[in-house]
Amino acid sequence: MLRYLTAGESHGKALVAVIEGLPANLGISEDSINRELLRRRQGYGRGGRMQIEKDEVEILSGIANGRTTGSPLALMIKNLDYDNWKDRKVPPVTMPRPGHGDLAGILKYNQDDIRNVLERASARETAARVAVGAVAKQLLAVFGIRIMSHVVSIGGVSLTDVSYSIEVLAGADRSPVRCIDEPISKKMMEAIDEAKARGDSLGGVFEVVAYNVPVGLGSHVQWDRKLDGLIAQSFMSIQAIKGVEIGLGFEAAQRSGSEVHDEIFYDEGKGYYRRTNNAGGLEAGMTNGCPVVVRAAMKPIPTLYKPLRSVDVKTKEPVCASIERSDICAVPAASIVGEAALAWVLAGAAVEKFGGDSIEEMNNNFENYKFQLMNAGCRIDN
Repeated sequence: MLRYLTAGESHGKALVAVIEGLPANLGISEDSINRELLRRRQGYGRGGRMQIEKDEVEILSGIANGRTTGSPLALMIKNLDYDNWKDRKVPPVTMPRPGHGDLAGILKYNQDDIRNVLERASARETAARVAVGAVAKQLLAVFGIRIMSHVVSIGGVSLTDVSYSIEVLAGADRSPVRCIDEPISKKMMEAIDEAKARGDSLGGVFEVVAYNVPVGLGSHVQWDRKLDGLIAQSFMSIQAIKGVEIGLGFEAAQRSGSEVHDEIFYDEGKGYYRRTNNAGGLEAGMTNGCPVVVRAAMKPIPTLYKPLRSVDVKTKEPVCASIERSDICAVPAASIVGEAALAWVLAGAAVEKFGGDSIEEMNNNFENYKFQLMNAGCRIDN
């Protein structure tokens, strides 16, 4: 079983992650992890914190000569901003922000300083998750699985054309907001500028797509083995995500069955194939051989520079909510976190399906499974 834990606070010494269950002999590149961390730091609308942090990973254990040993892999990302905070007398935070975990957190954990909650609830934690996801991507690459993402909408500005190729999607990083349509990208940036001028924030929707995913990851036999359920849980655990859909998602509820379900065809050269992918690559909790397509809706960031009304938890008097250094819009960064979330779930499903204590054993099992699929008339390249 593949699993991980993260630890660390936004302004603590470091973020750490421990991954358990990786097969031995998997090549791990620190540079590849750092590239993913850099992608997360970027994006129009990010705040000043990203000008401070470098987000470079240090692998502490589980590696010998660049390859996993089968023991837990420990990762650390230092918080450079810690040096700016460690000797500072930080006053307690007592004015909870609507939309954040501030109030619920201090009530649950019997705290009188909101900072004891917000430091861990902060989306800074996603840096560790992106590092974990980068490791998962390196495992998936062995099996030819590739994960990409792009931003669909920010505020009220949205893509109108949702048909695109993998080559077009690969260009998302060239846009400051990770939008594949240049005119729409500019309108998104204008919307962010307008929100900033108002002291406001913006949310949006991003999409993550996994290509070359073989048929049969996940299972239909129990609720907690259904891959779409695991994917939804992983995405919903990302800070500020309030909705997840796979394939057509909510749009499917507005259509008839004949307009929704992906018809099945067979060609001797192609094997089984679909001309549409409304199911988003998942049926009955299992991958069906089409690309896995997931969209997530991110709410606007709760910290507003023109703050909403709140109550001081110490005096119980009405106040304006506290202001923490924050982004105006973090949807582009969240799309990178979404890639990590999908990579982790698919990597876990691959480990479960193909097994093996070494990457060689796991790859042998994968090749045998491919042979089984080909004999049944199925190809896995999508």
